[in-house]
Amino acid sequence: MQSLVLGIHVLLAAGLVVLILLQQGKGAEAGASFGGGASNTVFGSLGPLGFLGKMTAILATGFFATSLLLAVMANQQYAEDAGVPSQEVIEEQSQQEQLPLLDDEQE
Repeated sequence: MQSLVLGIHVLLAAGLVVLILLQQGKGAEAGASFGGGASNTVFGSLGPLGFLGKMTAILATGFFATSLLLAVMANQQYAEDAGVPSQEVIEEQSQQEQLPLLDDEQE
């Protein structure tokens, strides 16, 4: 399961890199340097987000989600490898254990 999520994570990262490199920066066209009208609007000539912007947002959300999922999975794996007992095991052991009486308490 972890390798599947990791594979998706890597694909999302590669897709993000490609989409970001395909996008033009603000003011990248020649008309912007000479006072082009569309470059002075709040969102540019294409509106708030074009297709590449929307795809970048979707991939970034997926990348964020897989990052969190991988962190949770790594934490669980570490707890299993380190031998950290679960809460149920701790409660069961505390109920089963009986502390021996000391010599002073027996008198």
